[in-house]
Amino acid sequence: MESSDIRNDLTEILVTEAEIHAKLRELAARIDADYAGKDPLLVGVLKGAVVTMADLSRALSIHVETDWMAVSSYGSSTKSSGVVQIRKDLDTDLAGRHVLIVEDIIDSGLTLSWLLENFASRGAASLEVCALLRKPDAAKVEIDCKYVGFDIPSDFVVGYGLDYDERYRNLRDVAILAPHVYETAS
Repeated sequence: MESSDIRNDLTEILVTEAEIHAKLRELAARIDADYAGKDPLLVGVLKGAVVTMADLSRALSIHVETDWMAVSSYGSSTKSSGVVQIRKDLDTDLAGRHVLIVEDIIDSGLTLSWLLENFASRGAASLEVCALLRKPDAAKVEIDCKYVGFDIPSDFVVGYGLDYDERYRNLRDVAILAPHVYETAS
């Protein structure tokens, strides 16, 4: 697929790369203040949060450790199934740790709700969430997200780490994926 074809698959740019970077700097300043002296563990949720976690962690001025967890509830669908599968567990013991889950997007909230329960059962001293994007109208469960970048509509979005069937993660902006892309794919 040529890069010029990618833009034909998008209907609207929702958040630009510049807006994302500005928001991540703002969130990082709050996280720096809230976690001063705590040495937090940032947990990124693979694969979507890679770009957000990299840029957020570089904007922080405090010492942090990082770890990754891979879970899936989407497959190649545009809707979360709500059934969580662990594809890669953490390498770090969470007992007594101040954990900040870094997410690309909160959609239904089902996967994140499961992660919060799972991490709490592992004995984290504190547990918070930082999400670049949140779809309030798509929520099926209430998630207490202390750090939110942008609230967006319930459209299917791609870019800045977000994908559809493993494509579009490399887009620098967050954009709405045109329905013709996923409605014809079955």
